[in-house]
Amino acid sequence: MKNKLILFWLIVVIVIASLITIAVKPTKLGLDLVGGSRLVLEASPAKGTVTPDMMSSLQFAIENRVNKLGVAETVVQRSGEKRLVVEIPDVSDLNQAKEYIGETAELDFRRPILKNGFETWETTGLTGKDLSKANLSTSPNGQWVVDLEFNDNGTKKFASLTKEMVGQQMAIFFNGEMQSAPVIREPIPSGRAQISGGDSGFAYEEAKKMVDLLNAGALPVPAKIVEENTVGPTLGADSIAKSKVAGAIGLGFVMIFMALYYRAPGLIADVALIIYGLMLFALFKAIPVTLTLAGIAGFILSIGMAVDANILIFERTKEELKAGRTLFTAINSGFDRAFTSIFDSNMTTIITCIILYFFGTSIVKGFALTLAIGVIVSMFSAITITRNFMHLIFGTGNLKHPEWFGIRKDEIGEGFQAVETKREKAKFGILD
Repeated sequence: MKNKLILFWLIVVIVIASLITIAVKPTKLGLDLVGGSRLVLEASPAKGTVTPDMMSSLQFAIENRVNKLGVAETVVQRSGEKRLVVEIPDVSDLNQAKEYIGETAELDFRRPILKNGFETWETTGLTGKDLSKANLSTSPNGQWVVDLEFNDNGTKKFASLTKEMVGQQMAIFFNGEMQSAPVIREPIPSGRAQISGGDSGFAYEEAKKMVDLLNAGALPVPAKIVEENTVGPTLGADSIAKSKVAGAIGLGFVMIFMALYYRAPGLIADVALIIYGLMLFALFKAIPVTLTLAGIAGFILSIGMAVDANILIFERTKEELKAGRTLFTAINSGFDRAFTSIFDSNMTTIITCIILYFFGTSIVKGFALTLAIGVIVSMFSAITITRNFMHLIFGTGNLKHPEWFGIRKDEIGEGFQAVETKREKAKFGILD
């Protein structure tokens, strides 16, 4: 009993944590619900044809770019042989959306040379391709600066250049504009440099944008935007409202059915179902999972999957009670013997979800993800929460009120009573 009480309070803690997460964390909604921008890009290499490898590299670069720029849950998917569809939720400004995926980040280190009597800058061969990462920081005088960290190859280049150019200026150009031209005082073997923004320094927004673009990298294949449009949130708001109504009606009918047909265990299952819903929604917010209309459908469907496990358990428990088992034995047997069926059915669903997630489109992926998470949580809810509540409420007593389990007294047979040396074993009966 002590372990059951500990588990009960653990469930209470999980419920409280779920409520806090739901209250604090925002819900991420997909483009179909919250609106945003939709762009179609077409690869246009300078020469040659577009190959599948080119498109894969371009797709990866676009995904990497928008994710590093902080645009969460952007969908990037192939469309035909040389086009990508980019959907950016909650960004309705098309110019801003095009900046996210189209702006370049060309970093170039140059040295001074005399050409036709004029001093100009010549590239050193050290570029943004040699960069490992960029960070935003402040200088000793409080100005915003951009710290650069080179990869292994870039570190070697930078060390060699700074050794060669001691006493000379090395200019740092970003997108063709000189940002600073510090004098190299001594060789720098550490592979680190800094863009200071000159005497006036950078504004925060300017430095932050530079860091984001440098970390995003350049596109491997030139691409142009051939189609652009915005998706309004009106349809999304209507869909959310209808989904709430559908979810409430579905959950309500399920809870009523469980209470009427399975009586006391059905009421326990209803409480466990509410806890399941809170846990699942909190998990969606914590991960976070972007809820699309298809994802909400997967969420609602998973509620039915959660009840399905309870039905298998309760039917098996009723069979054990009708066979004359004691209440404690019947409850344990109902859970233990139904587990294999629950596990097998849920695993087939999860495997299907995995296949849909890796081979389906973005809409199908949202449905598969929410359904898979829901099925996994439903197994915990049915096997752990419902079982714990059943033991705490009914304990190890005898079945005094069979109508509480939806069965009649005349349906209960004579169970075989085991005779054991230990009384605590004998009173529970024996399992076939």
